[in-house]
Amino acid sequence: MHTYIRRVTRGGSILAVITAAGLAAAAAASAHVTVSAPGATVGASDVSMTVRVPTESDTASTTGLRLQLPTDTPLAGVLVAQTPGWSAKIVQTKLPKPIHTDDGDISQVVSEIDWTAAAGAGIRPGYFGQFTIIAGKLPDKAKTLTFKAIQTYSDGKVVSWIEVPAAGSTAQPDFPAPTLELAAAPAGSATAPTPAPSSAATKATTTTSDAASKGAATTGIVLGAIGAVLGALALAVALRSRRRAAAVA
Repeated sequence: MHTYIRRVTRGGSILAVITAAGLAAAAAASAHVTVSAPGATVGASDVSMTVRVPTESDTASTTGLRLQLPTDTPLAGVLVAQTPGWSAKIVQTKLPKPIHTDDGDISQVVSEIDWTAAAGAGIRPGYFGQFTIIAGKLPDKAKTLTFKAIQTYSDGKVVSWIEVPAAGSTAQPDFPAPTLELAAAPAGSATAPTPAPSSAATKATTTTSDAASKGAATTGIVLGAIGAVLGALALAVALRSRRRAAAVA
């Protein structure tokens, strides 16, 4: 009996340890730097993005974040929102091939944003912070944007969120790079070329136009003839009236 109880107790302890380890792994996998932009579509303009930074340390605060923006699928016209207690340094890179926009070509883009907390303004343990940027225009073809984030703690620890899953792999990296999935552009958002009319449509249009022209001409001739007849009758009546007046005189 005592042996059975000891076995049950040991089994319960092992199960508790496994469950706790699983929950810890799940928490670690979900608590990482992310970039979100709900509703963002391919080629969209003036898109607001939120960079969320959780503090995973139990004793140190997050005091710095370096966000590296993609340069192979660059964002045109990036603006950085001011965050109370934090300063931002913006790094630009010259593109090998300019981006063509309605407002002109863009040859330089923002490639990195470095946020630094003022004294006492870091993200404390158990909290997360948010930074906002606006992209003037998203890439026209990229469906996924991959960022890289370097997080610095007050105790000097640095965590690099830069890992990208291998092609075809479903395994989640320990330190995944922030990625942003873009939805397909809505139908009709791009100006489609006007299709040339088919030969049948052209012929039908020409035939209809010719018929209308002939109908209009016929109508004009008929109305002209009626007008001439009415004019002759009016002239005859006038002459007859004059003759009667002369006879009476």
